[in-house]
This record gives sequence, structure tokens and C-alpha cells, in this order.
Amino acid sequence: MEFAPVLRSELLKIRTLRSLVGGLCGVLLSTALFSALAGADSGGADADPLFSAFFGVAFGQIAAIAFGTTAVAAEFRGGALRASLAAVPRRGWWFAGKAVAVGVPMLLVGLLTGCVSLAVGRAVLGARAAGLTWGEQARGVVGCGLYLTLMALLAAGLTAVLRSGVATLSLLIPFLLIVSFVIGDMSGPVADLLPDRAGQVVLHRTWDGSLGPWTGLAVTALWTAAALAAGAWSLRRRDV
Repeated sequence: MEFAPVLRSELLKIRTLRSLVGGLCGVLLSTALFSALAGADSGGADADPLFSAFFGVAFGQIAAIAFGTTAVAAEFRGGALRASLAAVPRRGWWFAGKAVAVGVPMLLVGLLTGCVSLAVGRAVLGARAAGLTWGEQARGVVGCGLYLTLMALLAAGLTAVLRSGVATLSLLIPFLLIVSFVIGDMSGPVADLLPDRAGQVVLHRTWDGSLGPWTGLAVTALWTAAALAAGAWSLRRRDV
């Protein structure tokens, strides 16, 4: 079976499930809203204007994770996965289609989110954003799209391993809100290698850590690749 019809069927599932469409809309709305609030509140002269404009990504990523989780978790309810694999017996082929179907719309929405967040952030920051160069702004927009996509795919891969959306969200959301923010600040350079902290370096104008903007995204990509590989392995080795 060719890959194109597999991908079309998986994209159709994304389009027709309201919860998934709502998740994509939630990424845009929550990111833009919290970016506006952060920009209005960051009055300090030392505040990073680029990160202030994209501050909402820290909240938008939760919607991105929910989107990736729901897209895969839906297959483990009501025998949907059994029907999907009956249509596409090659399990690795099907999982690749699912990953692309999650990644492509998330990337498009993520880039749009980056553009909207930058526009909102600049409007709220006013003169404080005047020093941002076109290169820094473009890096923020592209980095926003890539980061949100990687986090959605990380969640998709982990959901394939755990076979439960509730378990995935119960693991990832506390990790992002507690482990990364609280414990991470006390862990020194090791915390820079956490998937969210590494990936968000691209949203900063300057960064004191060991990773740069693109090397940080590369670290997040390695986490995502490991999660997808584990998900593919679990799907191939375990019974439906």
C-alpha cells in the first residue's frame, strides 16, 4: 500500500474530530493571549523582548501536547486501532502516517501562532521591542512553529507507548509545570537538556546556557525522535 492514501486517511481523522481541531485552535489562542499578558507585564529594562513576545508558548505547548496525545489516544478506544491496522497492515507505515498527520497541521498552526504572537507581542511591548532585528523575529516565528510541532510529536510517541491519553497528560503536564520550572532551576546545566527548556532557547534573544537556539531545538528533536521510535517499537511488538 502506498503512503499517500495512508496519510490522507489520517489527515481526514484530524479534520473530522472536533477535539483535535479545537486543540489546534487552543494552541493559537492560548499562546497569543499569554504573550499579550506577558508583554503588558514585562516592564523591566532587562526583560528579554523576544521571549516576552513568545512567552505564551509555555502555555500553548500544553494545547499542542493535548493535540498530539488525543490524535493517538483516539486509536486506542473502541477498537479504532484494530480497524486502522486492518486497513493498513504495515504497522510502521501506519504510525508514520499518523506522525506526519500530527506534525504537518501542527507545524502550520505553529508558524501561524508564531506570527500572531510576534505581532501581538510587538504591539503590547511598543518601544521595548524596537531593538529586535528581522533575523531575531524570524528565528522566533520559525522556532515557535518547530518547537510546538516537536512537543506535539513527543506526546504522540509517548501516547503510543503508554496507550492512554490520560497517562500521557498526567506525565507530561506536571513535568512541564513542576519539574522543568521548579526542579530545573535548581539542577544546573543538566536542566538545559530537558526537552522544553532546550527547545525554548530559540525564543530568547540571548541565553546564558550551553545550548544555542538551533542546538537547543536539536536536543528537543532527539527527545521527540526517541519517543516516536519507542512508540513505533511498542506498536509493532504489542498486541492490538
